[in-house]
Amino acid sequence: MRAELHTHTILSDGELLPIELARRALVKGIRTIAFTDHVSLSNVERVIQETRRDADLAMEWDMKVLCGVEITHVPVRRLDEVVAKARKLGAEIVVVHGETISEPVEKGTNLAAVMNQEVDILAHPGFITLEEAQLARDNGVVLEITSRGSHCKTHGRVARMAQQAGAHMVVNTDAHSPGELMDMAAALQIALAAGLTRGEADRALIGTPQALVKRRCRY
Repeated sequence: MRAELHTHTILSDGELLPIELARRALVKGIRTIAFTDHVSLSNVERVIQETRRDADLAMEWDMKVLCGVEITHVPVRRLDEVVAKARKLGAEIVVVHGETISEPVEKGTNLAAVMNQEVDILAHPGFITLEEAQLARDNGVVLEITSRGSHCKTHGRVARMAQQAGAHMVVNTDAHSPGELMDMAAALQIALAAGLTRGEADRALIGTPQALVKRRCRY
C-alpha cells in the first residue's frame, strides 16, 4: 500500500475536507496519508487543531493518518521559529515549501530547511544544489519528487542531486484535489520518469515513507 505524505484540504487551498480526502485516498490504495496544509504563524495552531479531529476520525478505516503542515513563504530568517512552533503544537510531519521555479519562494529557503533536523520533507526544491542535497542527507531531511504539474519540471534535477549526495527521496502528489491522488502504479511511473532506478523508486515509494511514519507517528 502506498503512503502519501503531502496533501492539502480546504483548511488551506485544497478542495476537500480532510475526512473526504482521506476516504478518496483509501479507495486509491493509500493506507497512510499526511494532511499538510499551508501554514505560517497566522494559522498554524488552528490548522493543526482542526486537522487532528478528522485525522482521528479517518483512523476508523484502519488508516494511518498524520497531522502535518507545509510551511510556506516564511521569511528564511524566521523559518526555524515556525518549524519549532508547528512541532510544539503537535505536527507529526513537517514539510517545507521549497524553492520551486513556479512560485516566488525566498532564496535561501532550501538551505534553511535542509539544515533543520526537525524538517521531514523539503518539497519540490527546484534548482537544489549538490551542497544542499548533502546537507539534507546529513540532517535526515527527505527530498521530494513530485507529480504536481507546476512543480515537477525540475524533478529530474532533484533526483540527480539526491542520487549524487546519497539523500533520501520520497514521491508525493502535493494533491489539492482528489483527482491528483495517485495509486502505486502511477507513482512508480513518476519516480522512474524522474530518473530513479527501480531500487531507488521502491525506496522512495515504500522504504523512506515507512521510516518517516515510524519516526514521527504518534500511535
